[in-house]
Amino acid sequence: MKLNFRVVLLIAAALFGIIFSIPSLTQSQQGAKVTLGLDLQGGLHLLLGVKTEEAVNSQLKSVASGLKHFSEQNDILIDGLSVEENQVIFSLLDSEDGVKIDEHLKTVQGAVAKASGESYRVSFTPEEVEKLKAQAVDQAIETIRNRLDQFGLAEPVVARQGVDKILVELPGIKTPQEEQRARELISRAAKLELMAVDEDRSMRVNDMSEAEAASFGDKILEDALQPKMKHLVNEIPILDGTMLTDAQVGYDQNNRPVINFSLNSAGAQVFGDFTGRSVGKRLAIVLDGKVYSAPVINERIGGGSGQISGNYTIEEANDLAIALRSGALLAPIYMLEKRSVGPSLGADSIKASLLALVSGFVLVMIFMMMYYGLAGIIANLAVLINIFIILAMMALLGATLTLPGMAGIVLHIGLAVDANIIINERVREQLRLGLSVRKALEEGYSKAMRAILDSNITQIIACTILYVYGTGAIKGFAVTLSMGILASMLTAIVGTYGIFQLFTNRIEKSKNYKMWFGMTRKVNA
Repeated sequence: MKLNFRVVLLIAAALFGIIFSIPSLTQSQQGAKVTLGLDLQGGLHLLLGVKTEEAVNSQLKSVASGLKHFSEQNDILIDGLSVEENQVIFSLLDSEDGVKIDEHLKTVQGAVAKASGESYRVSFTPEEVEKLKAQAVDQAIETIRNRLDQFGLAEPVVARQGVDKILVELPGIKTPQEEQRARELISRAAKLELMAVDEDRSMRVNDMSEAEAASFGDKILEDALQPKMKHLVNEIPILDGTMLTDAQVGYDQNNRPVINFSLNSAGAQVFGDFTGRSVGKRLAIVLDGKVYSAPVINERIGGGSGQISGNYTIEEANDLAIALRSGALLAPIYMLEKRSVGPSLGADSIKASLLALVSGFVLVMIFMMMYYGLAGIIANLAVLINIFIILAMMALLGATLTLPGMAGIVLHIGLAVDANIIINERVREQLRLGLSVRKALEEGYSKAMRAILDSNITQIIACTILYVYGTGAIKGFAVTLSMGILASMLTAIVGTYGIFQLFTNRIEKSKNYKMWFGMTRKVNA
């Protein structure tokens, strides 16, 4: 017997599958392993709601902030700039500046400005409001996914549910501490704002009501480190986190963790202009509605960088930096449903799934051996190698194995054997017509190839559609099934043909077609 290239390929595929499947099967610390999904290893299931109305209000504040900067750049005097009832309200002190303001407002997408003398009211069109609400959900999904990826969780599921709900599945969350940390990272708004302190009235902040502060265009904020301490800041921020480009953990002179942040070019210019004309005044660094520091501006600050200091642990500082880097949530999110899947339930699921997998495989093996003889054993060998290849590919690609994914493997066993059944039946037909074993194998594989290719291509198309439009569980099913189909093209078509070619001479000498192909009918002379 002389090894042919098909057998060499099958042996190489078998070694590849076995070697790269071992870490997953033994759960060793070294090597790439298949990640188990929420339903197999336990974890956290969350259903979140999004307060989309807040996204509109947040965007209006950005419009007001831009308007404030534009007016200062062009020496336009405005009064009473505030955001009320989904509108930006302000008045011009000089009506001749109306032309410049009108030109600026035309550049604001989706904005409608109504002027009554020197008074302006700016709002968004209904279409823009709906667009902003939809963007808030999309942005929340992307932001949460980015945060969880940087958090280090393997294959978290983050998907839209309905119009304004988000499904989050976190495999591997086992302790209450891990759960709390993940929930805080997900829900944290991470909204960074740089706000001017109202120096003229700040001394009266402890005796001032929210309504009185609002009448001056201000708001009262708590100090993050000293909750009893209050700050009076202008309601309209100088700039916000949308201009943030990076946030990294650093250390101050006392070796305490701080967060160093950087702004984009537009933010750096706004920051530099404001600090240049505000020397001697204070700038409040506000995160999620709390003042973390309010340093006095000693000189113009260029370069667009700053620092957030607080009483952080290294872990808290890292999580905050992750939240800032991934972007602030345009709208707050809130918990609608929470379910914890325990590791023991996941272990029971694995046992039940493995039982189904092994049982299905054993039954298929018995049937193939009884019906097709040695050809059935060759087919079983190809299916076994196929399973190892699937596990190896999933491990190397970092794919997640879920219950639907295991169902996909069980289904694929039947599909892979189906290819061998088609091949064996075609070979049998050729042998009954009196062809030699060599010719029967050639014709049988050639005729079966067309049917197998058509079937596999349509299945790959279906799997692709499931993966593109499906969510977590459906994606897992599509991944395992498509990987199995690709692997079976190698094992069922190339590998088994190579084994038959290896034993062709022996089959022709023995003429024992019943033992080799399970044939019961007489071959034509």
